[in-house]
Amino acid sequence: MIVTTSLDPLAKIAEMGDVTTHEPAGDQPLSERKQGNRYQSRSLAECITNVSAGSAKKPILATMLTTACERNCNYCVFRAGRAQTKRFTMTPDEMAKGFDQLQRGGQVEGLFLSSGIIKGSVTTQDKLIDTAEIIRKKYNFRGFVHLKVMPGAQYEQLYRAMQLADRVSVNMEGATPERLASLAPKKDWTNELLKMLQWAEQLRRDHPDQRLAKTVTQFVVGAVGDTDLELLSLSERLFRQLRLTRVYYSPFGPVEHTPFENLNRTDPQREHRLYQASFLLRDYNWNLEDLPFATSGNMPLDVDPKRAWAELNLRTAPIDLMHADREALMRVPGIGATGADAILKARRHTKLTDIASLRKVGIRAPEQAAPYILLNGKRVETQLNLF
Repeated sequence: MIVTTSLDPLAKIAEMGDVTTHEPAGDQPLSERKQGNRYQSRSLAECITNVSAGSAKKPILATMLTTACERNCNYCVFRAGRAQTKRFTMTPDEMAKGFDQLQRGGQVEGLFLSSGIIKGSVTTQDKLIDTAEIIRKKYNFRGFVHLKVMPGAQYEQLYRAMQLADRVSVNMEGATPERLASLAPKKDWTNELLKMLQWAEQLRRDHPDQRLAKTVTQFVVGAVGDTDLELLSLSERLFRQLRLTRVYYSPFGPVEHTPFENLNRTDPQREHRLYQASFLLRDYNWNLEDLPFATSGNMPLDVDPKRAWAELNLRTAPIDLMHADREALMRVPGIGATGADAILKARRHTKLTDIASLRKVGIRAPEQAAPYILLNGKRVETQLNLF
């Protein structure tokens, strides 16, 4: 394997190109993803992506310490032995220097740093931590940093990464040990991945006085027969038990010269439905049993899960907007947390009697809610679509 090491930091980052195409880093993964598979396209601009982090959207450098890897994940462009992948390796000092140049030049406001695995996970994790240490201490950067946690990293390494970063990610990849074995034969689902997330939650409990990084994970969707039920069942456990900030669902896309090169690409609509369902579990206090799974274990692609639930439950028992509590209001299609709060506030001093009054209090698409609600104690009159 030939590994390039002789370029200056920015040139090397540019040579690596958009190596994190399928590695979400922010809070709006569907809108943040770039289109196409532009691995190693040799463009510095493609290493910079705008992500949502908290309440702001900011440009971040998304890159890797090395594109070399000793693991043989069956779907991955960087898998060991894939001769078509050009390998680059940077030292922590080089990466930190390159990031500092971009940050001081106003091109980036944050960093998402991943890596292939060389000489073991512990050695690789040390280099990721060293990079973050240099950025924080030598270059005094106080902005957003998202670090990858290598499978099988040590407890103290995870602790230090969580002290340095705003967000750390441990990619589960498969929803069960069996699914992971098909995706990544050299990874251990329980001892290398799930344990990292369990440790992260324990660290937060043991150090409540410290500002430790939030944790996220990612699944590869659709390559090995995984079902929505499997993915969302584990997601629910991770949200409830380990307080994950986010679960990412990365739709599988075949990469030439990998064992999975002839598999079909996952329908992007499935990814969209998984995110909708995931947000219902995380933000709307839904239970797994509320979601519309078919006997196949998957959700329908032609209707969003909230509307599917409403069709089954609210068509015959609509919700009275003048009396329902916040949680019930948020069960209605077209009404989210902000809309529910607006309705609760408005009905203290006025009656909501028609669609216009809903639009006036800030419900942007009240027609979506109309079939499932009562206004002034009555069903909403809607104009029939004649075409």
